[in-house]
Amino acid sequence: MPKPIRMGRRTWVAAWAVLCVAGLAATAGLKSASAPDPQLERPVSAECREFIAGVKTQLDKAEQEGGDGILAFSRGQVSTVCTDELRNLFRGER
Repeated sequence: MPKPIRMGRRTWVAAWAVLCVAGLAATAGLKSASAPDPQLERPVSAECREFIAGVKTQLDKAEQEGGDGILAFSRGQVSTVCTDELRNLFRGER
């Protein structure tokens, strides 16, 4: 039976270091390849800007009056068109 090749500690440490560096490089490459593209802001229509400005003034007015923080809005055609902008407003992305 042939004897197995003996490897010193330095060789094992070097082999593990090479494997770790290769793994880190592969992970970094995969993360950068799968990163989503930054979404471009789409233009907001003038109708939505006016509606959102009105909502902001109502929120500021309610905040100054010290109310309970509840506002009611009716569903109109503008509010259904501007749903993304309203979500951004209420998420804090003013």
